[in-house]
Amino acid sequence: MGEWAMATAAVLLDMLGRAALQLVTGPFYYIAVLFIILQYTRGMAMERQMFAVKLHDWKTLTLKAVGAGLMIGVAVSLAGAFVGASLTPEAILWLWGAALLLMLLRIRYLCFAYGAGAIALLQWLLGFLALEERSDWIGSAAASLASIDAAGLLLLVALLHLAEALLVRLQGDRLATPMFLEGKRGKLVGGYLLQGFWPVPLFLLVPAAEGSAHSAVWSWPTLLGGSGQQAWTIAALPMIIGFTEMTRSLLPREKAKHAAQGLLLFSVILGAAAVSAWLVPWLLPLAALVSIGLHEVMIWRSRMKEASRTPLYVHDARGLRILGVVPGTPAEAMGLAAGEVLYKVNGQRVWTKEELYEALVQNPAFCKLEVYNNAGELKFAQRARYEGEHHQLGVILAPDEQANYYAASGPASLLELLRRRRTANKRGPGGAGNSASAPREALGEERG
Repeated sequence: MGEWAMATAAVLLDMLGRAALQLVTGPFYYIAVLFIILQYTRGMAMERQMFAVKLHDWKTLTLKAVGAGLMIGVAVSLAGAFVGASLTPEAILWLWGAALLLMLLRIRYLCFAYGAGAIALLQWLLGFLALEERSDWIGSAAASLASIDAAGLLLLVALLHLAEALLVRLQGDRLATPMFLEGKRGKLVGGYLLQGFWPVPLFLLVPAAEGSAHSAVWSWPTLLGGSGQQAWTIAALPMIIGFTEMTRSLLPREKAKHAAQGLLLFSVILGAAAVSAWLVPWLLPLAALVSIGLHEVMIWRSRMKEASRTPLYVHDARGLRILGVVPGTPAEAMGLAAGEVLYKVNGQRVWTKEELYEALVQNPAFCKLEVYNNAGELKFAQRARYEGEHHQLGVILAPDEQANYYAASGPASLLELLRRRRTANKRGPGGAGNSASAPREALGEERG
């Protein structure tokens, strides 16, 4: 028994080593990381343009994304061991190719829900044409496409969205960036861009070709493969998951919770549709439409929720609305939070930034605040002030008529994202002008 366990462990380590080599020598994991760096660096540039402060660090965000992606990769890989899908590196090449091609049209189409759905539909359609019988490159491509386990691919996408729902629920509000947005009649309002991406390296046990030198024969029950003897090997399947949301009416944690609920529901329904398609093959096109259509329903759901609510991040009769808090400033130390309202500063009512400055100058060594929290209750905060600290305590206020920049529709396709260099332009006379570059697809949309 001990010799068998040692031999099995040696075979597993050998297959893992080969899969890891396959991952680091292929381009797709690096493409995912570079895309994440590009998105985060653009976000940091937009923060500096709007608020002249750095709220996030792209290097820290990228390292955290890589670490979280590795943990998710391990969890999904363990779950995948009991799926039994016949996924191969060739299938992942098709998936990435479809995603990158769709991304040329819309950045949010990088989501594998669209790529896997498109592959399943194309496979179903080619089944009526018998193109794989041709002897040219078209026949080779058709045969390669026909060999893909489309139901297994859709189930993998469902598992990734399940993992994404967990990440969004746990981290989504910490990946939020405040910004100024154009509201109705051109008036500026505050809002938040929630944007997170994770590169996920998968190491999945997949059925190996008969007689393969780098495989092992095991027997255990799998969802799509039964419980008989099967030769297995490990394949490295680099993936990327992510979401982008914009809100004008919710706190970041509320928006993240709403997005996570949608992703969870999507993953459960798509998983059920994928298993049904494996059991009843003629249901495959329906499962593909679920993958694409239900994802669009998530976007519609998010838009409708935003449209039905009034903007939160605007000043009101009580005082100045807090849009955000700069890390490491007195505002953070005093427990101020987004959505709260500055009512009195050093005993004086404040309705404008000028009045805030005047109230702070009254006592340059100490600050006492009266603040309405997000429950509508009045709370008190006080703290000594020190030389060199942020002149505005570190609060980012909702926009007023003096705001210089605002975010609006940005690049929608990959080509536009790579071509566009500016992240913000100054507002013109009368409040009109150009905009900071926020992802167009983020305006009220979800991406998984």
